[in-house]
Amino acid sequence: MYSLNLDLVREIERSIARSGREAAECSRRHKPEACADFAVAEMCGGTAVFTGVGSPVTQALGCGLDGSVTAAQLDEMEEFFFSRGASCDLELAPFIDASLVELLRHRGYHLSELSIALLRDLREEIAAGPEEAGFVIRPIESGEERLFTEAVAQGFADVVPVTEELLDVVESFAHQPGSRSFLALVDGVVAGGGSAGAHGRVGALFGASTLPMFRGRGIQSALIGTRMHWMREQGCEFAYITTAPGTASQRNAERAGFRANYSRMKLTRDRP
Repeated sequence: MYSLNLDLVREIERSIARSGREAAECSRRHKPEACADFAVAEMCGGTAVFTGVGSPVTQALGCGLDGSVTAAQLDEMEEFFFSRGASCDLELAPFIDASLVELLRHRGYHLSELSIALLRDLREEIAAGPEEAGFVIRPIESGEERLFTEAVAQGFADVVPVTEELLDVVESFAHQPGSRSFLALVDGVVAGGGSAGAHGRVGALFGASTLPMFRGRGIQSALIGTRMHWMREQGCEFAYITTAPGTASQRNAERAGFRANYSRMKLTRDRP
């Protein structure tokens, strides 16, 4: 049994920030025309990424966990986004330094999104996935990156519109260093997929979905189990996943032994 503390939260949030940065860098390498205005900077103890106005990757991650933040530092971060035509979006954990909380109080930020960080101790037993005829979870092969991208994006279609920006982000999952993406197939037909990343002792589950016609068969549970086994093979001691509150994704993670540890919030200040 683990104890949640600031050091572990820092590892989780830094892993999230690293994934965001790597997703942006992969998108720039594979689609440079889509990321012509790419920029990244270390600010306020975290990472600020810009890959275009409206991109789901354009935001700041991991801020406020390394001690006090000054008004000048926050000014610099806001200018990073405002000067590029974007709002300033900060994904924050509740463990941030009180100085950043005080600064945000007076700057017109509003709550734009909530999520939950769930954690699983990989040193504990991981249940085997369901055994079902015609049900296969396997790593993607070379040349299947686009197949994976389209399957996962379509699995999100009933929640998030399938835009070029979303496709670029999902495709970046298949190219990130230290990550592995998996396809789910039912009777040889692609039914969904998901990715995992290994960053030191902390691993991440992200970018998973199932196509509507294949839901209710345990595919997400199988994807979670397979990816946890892979992360443990990479030497990870913990796995985390972030989900929207009260969703099927949260329930699937909890059934796999994940425990909700803290809420995360996105605070936004609109561009003046």
